[in-house]
Amino acid sequence: MTELPDMPAQEVAVAILNWNGLQHLQMYLPEVVATSRAHAEIYVIDNGSTDASRDWTVANLPEVKWVQLEENLGFAGGYNAGLAQIPGQIHILLNSDVRPSPNWIPPVLRAMQAHSFSACAPLILNDTDPDLFEYAGAAGGHMDRDGYMFCAGRIFEVFESDTGQYDETREVFWGSGAALFVRTDAWRAVGGLDEDFFAHMEEIDLCWRLKNRGHRVGVCGESRVYHLGGGTLQKINPFKTYLNFRNNLFLLTKNEHKALLLPLLAKRMTLDGIAALKFLTEGSWGLFAAVFQAHMTFYSQFFKNVRKRKAEILAVENQSFPGPDGAYNEVGRYRRSILVDYFLQGRLTCDELEEDAFVNS
Repeated sequence: MTELPDMPAQEVAVAILNWNGLQHLQMYLPEVVATSRAHAEIYVIDNGSTDASRDWTVANLPEVKWVQLEENLGFAGGYNAGLAQIPGQIHILLNSDVRPSPNWIPPVLRAMQAHSFSACAPLILNDTDPDLFEYAGAAGGHMDRDGYMFCAGRIFEVFESDTGQYDETREVFWGSGAALFVRTDAWRAVGGLDEDFFAHMEEIDLCWRLKNRGHRVGVCGESRVYHLGGGTLQKINPFKTYLNFRNNLFLLTKNEHKALLLPLLAKRMTLDGIAALKFLTEGSWGLFAAVFQAHMTFYSQFFKNVRKRKAEILAVENQSFPGPDGAYNEVGRYRRSILVDYFLQGRLTCDELEEDAFVNS
């Protein structure tokens, strides 16, 4: 295995996906260049923008390399098409609205080397309130028994202050696509991101597929980045709600191999229905309709996802792309229900959850 921290910069690529994001490029790209150029090449993958993104970047940051796509392929499709054109042994998927701290890359490379991580994320804090962990990833992602995602540092709408409580590098279940380091060989072995997701949860799907093959996913407590968030879709947005509910069902169907599929889906869709009724009682007709549409789309693509599930199970059983630990690495999974713990028992932060309920080996 390559000694990653000493890897030449041309073997590490920061890849920023852009779609009509001139304002974000102007605000964040100069700092990305300043904090990254000693350790990595910097690329912008453009998803068919129609604004002045390219003209401004070429004029102001000529060291940034440009990968032009002809149309908006979404987060998943854009990265798949763009990274196929970018060399290197490590690709860093970085949102256009992320401000890295100085020297943010070497600690993550050291963590990947020391812990045999195939994917790893830094700690993600809020760019508008830097003391708080940010929604999209915080201090590393987990998943409960029913497939609900939460993070160390952020459970639902409770955001912890960064007091150093998550400075230890550790293995988690998933890392945020806002700032995700991925070994190129592992990315290619599992086929990159699933383009049917379009946007939201596709990085969780990637991490889960890696872990099903025995790869490790980590979070590096020595590196911090600051994420604005909501750069592509606003936080409370019917289309984002639709994607989140739909993609979570896609995710479970493809990757939850140890549970009986139909009872699991029936339980999840019942819980989704309860969430939809809550939206309705709050007068959020758009969000209620988004959940309904997500289920309708899931029904229409059910057998397509079942075929993907069978292909994933076959790949794991055949050990086609084994990671360092063999198959089914579930470290970071939470065996309890985060809904029960949070809403019924008032456990609002990770240190209040049952430590023994986390899979640690």
